[in-house]
Amino acid sequence: MLDLRFIRENAGVVRRAIEVKGVNLDLDELLALDRELTAQKQRVEAMQAERNANAKLVPKATPAERPALIQKGKDLGDELKAQEPALRAQEEQLRQLLLRVPNIPHPGVPVGKDDTDNVELRREGQVPVFSTPPLDHVELLEKQGWSDPERVARVSGSRSYLLKGEAVMLEMAVLTFALDFLSARGFTPLSTTALARPETFVGSGHFPGGEDQVYKIDGDELMLAGTAEVPVNSLYAGEQLPLDALPVTYAAISAAFRSEAGSAGRDVRGLIRVHEFRKVEQYVMCRADEAEALQWFETLLANAEGLLQALELPYRVVQNCTGDMGAGKVLMYDIETWVPSEEKYRETHSCSYLGDWQARRTGLRYRDEEGRLVYAHTLNNTGIAAPRILVPLLENHQLADGRIRIPQALRPYLGGKEVIGQAVR
Repeated sequence: MLDLRFIRENAGVVRRAIEVKGVNLDLDELLALDRELTAQKQRVEAMQAERNANAKLVPKATPAERPALIQKGKDLGDELKAQEPALRAQEEQLRQLLLRVPNIPHPGVPVGKDDTDNVELRREGQVPVFSTPPLDHVELLEKQGWSDPERVARVSGSRSYLLKGEAVMLEMAVLTFALDFLSARGFTPLSTTALARPETFVGSGHFPGGEDQVYKIDGDELMLAGTAEVPVNSLYAGEQLPLDALPVTYAAISAAFRSEAGSAGRDVRGLIRVHEFRKVEQYVMCRADEAEALQWFETLLANAEGLLQALELPYRVVQNCTGDMGAGKVLMYDIETWVPSEEKYRETHSCSYLGDWQARRTGLRYRDEEGRLVYAHTLNNTGIAAPRILVPLLENHQLADGRIRIPQALRPYLGGKEVIGQAVR
């Protein structure tokens, strides 16, 4: 959410952001409603002032004058009461429009419509060369007896997953390693729920607009979040933090649920796009200082890269264009990890800076050096999402006989094993 005064004074900038981010919003409608609401509030304030002035006349009035003054006060009160529903309705209508106003992209963000317009910044790591065509992760899991997609589909439907044996230990090892890695870099581990109220999705910016991606619990207001960012972003909602409470840095682990609506036919095989998964999310709340926030952006990005480097996985960093960065983002980079069977990079991490866009939605503020209340800035980035990360992990580290080599960093979490699985080819 942007400050309404900023929108009024920078309509051209906001209009451009709406255009380049492809947001369905009529800014002229919002500004017209704002003017109408302002005028209506002024009329109401004038009526309230008149009623107050009239009330002060009653005690001084003569017996003959008093009944008329009392009736006038009653009439003004009735008229004010009659105005309230329309005024509240207009305020809510304006609020809903304000929730759709996108954040302003950082200068230099490439303009584009979708991920095909993203810009590659650099590539890291060495793409592996195999003596025989590599197996994809589904074949590797099946040959090792580490998955049972048919049975779990009977239980949970399509896009569910089930791991067995050493694959389970590998998944848990990756998640635990990520928590240890981020904790060592000063991030506080946090285990949080995936259950969240609708207003938390509004606070994070997933609503309005992303309702079709969320699982709802019938008979309850609770919903299932697709990332720990949703509940963590509202932990301090409405609070006024002292300056020394910042920055807040979390490595938050939670279950995650996404309906994947609109993705029919895409990545339906294996572990790429499942409905339920586990994720370690980096989250930062810092002072309202862009230079400081951009330093945190680089820190989050470096953490994610450090995890991939420790897992010995080749990857590339891309800058997201305006049409692929989401309404609330000021700046966004994706990290895409190499998938040998497809001979392409696939997104495994997203690093986002949102300015005070989320904090304004949740009322997340702190007192600065002068004691003024200021909205904080927020950032987030994937630490590790499993099982998706297992796709490049299994494929890049497969041996010629179908076993999986374990990167050095993960071996302490797997009893020191250097290789897992049995020779299957």
